[in-house]
Amino acid sequence: MSARIASLPDRALVRVSGPDARTFLNGLLTQEVLTLKPGELRFGALLSPPGRLLFDLFLLGQDDDVLLDVAADRRDALIQRLSLYRLRADVTITVDDGTVQVLWPAAADAPGCPDPRLAELGHRHYGTPLPTTAEAADWHDHRLSLGIPDPARDGGTDTTYPIEADLDLLNGIDFSKGCFIGQETTSRMKRRGAIRNRMLPLEVEGDLPPPGTEVLNGDRRAGQTLSGQGQYVMALLRLDRLDGDLTVDGRPARVLWPDWLPRD
Repeated sequence: MSARIASLPDRALVRVSGPDARTFLNGLLTQEVLTLKPGELRFGALLSPPGRLLFDLFLLGQDDDVLLDVAADRRDALIQRLSLYRLRADVTITVDDGTVQVLWPAAADAPGCPDPRLAELGHRHYGTPLPTTAEAADWHDHRLSLGIPDPARDGGTDTTYPIEADLDLLNGIDFSKGCFIGQETTSRMKRRGAIRNRMLPLEVEGDLPPPGTEVLNGDRRAGQTLSGQGQYVMALLRLDRLDGDLTVDGRPARVLWPDWLPRD
């Protein structure tokens, strides 16, 4: 089957260049940047000092630069945040007007870079735009069907820990690298296994509920919906309250547990 190709207008690019670009980003982000090779794509995040998720992003290695793929409505905020941390680092942070595209399913020789989160997501393409054969909504249907959160789109930035958004299971956190902002809280959650909540997709009978709708297990709160489309809604759920009959607005709901997410 030939790949479907869609442009993502809800994504935008930031270019970080200069002699200190990789060192600068490596001290901030959850992902290892020093070993990022030209043409290699990695997934990571910038956290707040207390360890909350501010920006989830992709990092594309280029010869002398690093290209950051971030939510379009968060790009200016990311540039502002990075500029605050720049201090004496010899880096330049600029807007890049390139287009972000996705291809799925994608053969190994397809244009672009494999999505580092999950092979089934296909490729992300940067550069000269390819002719599109699908809409962004089709891509998000595909993403949600695989249970992959998009915190900037589905909700959860600024209030959610990166592990709650599944970044630890989607190659978004390198626990073996050096320090990064918010590392202490993130590493402690992973080390202690103190993970009470995770983003998971729900299937709800009838129309999708609005963001912030309670998910109940009997009369106990099991979480809340974030956002979704089509037949899926992403929700932040308590892992210890998923056994039993879940409801949203009095309607039956079912957790669609992804294959990539272990149950233990």
